[in-house]
Amino acid sequence: MKGLLFTYALTYGGAVVSLFNPFYGLLIYFCFAIIKPESLWHWSVPVGNYSRIIGVALLLGWALNGFGNWDFRRARPIVFLLLAYFGWMILSAINAEVSPDVAWGKVESIAKIVLPFLAGVTLIDSVTKLKQVAWVIVISQGYLAYDLNRAYYDGYNRLVADGFGSMDNNSVSIGMVCVAGLAFFLGMGEKNMWRKLLCFGCAALMVHVPMFGMSRGGQLAVIITGFVSFFLIRKQPRDYAFFAVAVMMGLMLAGPQVRERFATVFVDAEERDYSANSRLELWQDCFDVMVRNPLVGVGPAHWPLIAHDYGWPRLKAAHSIWFETGADIGFPGLGFFVGFYAVTVWLQWQLLRRPELPDPVFADIARMVIAAIVGFAVSASFVSLDALEVPYYVVMLGASSLKIASFYEQAAVQSRRMSPAPLPMAEAAP
Repeated sequence: MKGLLFTYALTYGGAVVSLFNPFYGLLIYFCFAIIKPESLWHWSVPVGNYSRIIGVALLLGWALNGFGNWDFRRARPIVFLLLAYFGWMILSAINAEVSPDVAWGKVESIAKIVLPFLAGVTLIDSVTKLKQVAWVIVISQGYLAYDLNRAYYDGYNRLVADGFGSMDNNSVSIGMVCVAGLAFFLGMGEKNMWRKLLCFGCAALMVHVPMFGMSRGGQLAVIITGFVSFFLIRKQPRDYAFFAVAVMMGLMLAGPQVRERFATVFVDAEERDYSANSRLELWQDCFDVMVRNPLVGVGPAHWPLIAHDYGWPRLKAAHSIWFETGADIGFPGLGFFVGFYAVTVWLQWQLLRRPELPDPVFADIARMVIAAIVGFAVSASFVSLDALEVPYYVVMLGASSLKIASFYEQAAVQSRRMSPAPLPMAEAAP
């Protein structure tokens, strides 16, 4: 019942508020995209258009309030790459031959991500809003992780048995690993102890999901994200102590069954199971499709439709977001898609290396975004799920921080120019 009241209150109350302040509609849209109320509380929340209602209200409020600020500053390359990727997908859909309806359906699903992304990066104009977005993402994903953990410890591994929201265990693990890095560094930047512990608790719950979900790709991504996080943390004893505690908790959560499952990643070729070997063969076939259709691919969401031409069952996914994207929309489209994430990491790294920042929160967000994208990039290498919303929202957070940091720096420069020059000191009397 609480889930139903929560869903209705945010849907209809949030839709009204969004018309006057679309930023709040943005936060609710992000929350619903992660928790998927009709899946999280499936026993009480009926199937409905909750995200669509909020999304329409958000876009309407965005339009009524002037479409925000489109001066992206240092975030311009990120926005350009997203629009180029989306535009190339449309071009590929125009040329799709096997099933145009499937191709345009994929375009529609990505449009539902691109439009809120643009709304967010134009509406977020302060450090306070940056923090609110980060907290909504962490709390929403953390609550989902808590619910899956609760079911697991109650004796029912819901993730493995049923998946969540039309996603399987591997797909859910992508979002968990991605936001785990975000949650860890959000906690590292918090000065309030209870909020810091809340972030660390959410991160621990998220890290545990790929473990009991038996997602080898997710487990590998957790380890690599941990290594990257070690190099990103501030070089202070207290931060190293928190990191050491996080590592110990991770080792405690990984039981014998998890370690045994993960160890199969590194066995010799002749000892690999069918799942691991089939992935390598799928990737080779996807690359062959890319070579044969280098410009616009075979069409959005089309690899599963032609997989049987390579001897696979019909609708067989490629189990790699990168290879399947290349097969679907060609080398240029794949380049825009990879560049969207890679350029974000590079710009955040450049921001992090600056000797002086207008606010320490920009360094914290840079660490969050880099760790989250690394976790996503690794885990998504084993799953075909480019319509997962969370990684886009993480990039939006990073792009917004770059834009706001540029405005802060410009304001600081103008302030120094307008300040009066110091008066010369009077010469000493002879």
